[in-house]
Amino acid sequence: MSMLHIVNKSPFERVAFESCLAHAKAGDSILMIEDAVVGAVDGSSFSAKVKAAMADKTVYVLGADLAARGLEGKAIDGIVSVDYAGFVDLTVNNDTTQSWL
Repeated sequence: MSMLHIVNKSPFERVAFESCLAHAKAGDSILMIEDAVVGAVDGSSFSAKVKAAMADKTVYVLGADLAARGLEGKAIDGIVSVDYAGFVDLTVNNDTTQSWL
């Protein structure tokens, strides 16, 4: 049973993203939206945690939110950028969804 974890808060402001990483299981998907996309930036103090999660989870970022924050081209290699249609596909293709606030 796969779960989509949706994170919308910056890992530098709240612990929701860290809680998500602690609870996500192998095979789950993690989608960063809104301010959480700053967690996708390579070289940040949080990037090692995201890279570790990528060993057994698929990590996505909403491309429009990355672009809105001027972070295009700065994401960790291997993070998949999706558009809004891709966001919908993720919700459909996973058995359950958990939003981390």
